[in-house]
Amino acid sequence: MGTTLAQWDALRAISRSPGAPARALASATFQREQAFGTLAGRLMAQGLIERRPGHGRRIEHHLTPAGEQMLDAGHRVADEVLTDCFAPLPPGDRATLLDLLQRLNYGEDA
Repeated sequence: MGTTLAQWDALRAISRSPGAPARALASATFQREQAFGTLAGRLMAQGLIERRPGHGRRIEHHLTPAGEQMLDAGHRVADEVLTDCFAPLPPGDRATLLDLLQRLNYGEDA
């Protein structure tokens, strides 16, 4: 689809936290700040994100319309992959698995 998994992950992080600085986005994508800066530079060169001045020396990151389209395309691919991965489970088992994962994620009791 014209992007890498690392680039798509960066687009997801920016989408979840529009205006976030590189430090926060690097942490969200499990990268060092310098590595994220290099990646963001590539995304900017492709027209997928833009950097804007923020408060003080802070640089904010935002998706462009092209970045939003790329992110959506990545979500469609991810949905297909997840569907294929869990297809062997019957619907009831998938629902149970989803419930268990949500409890782990949110710490909810049964």
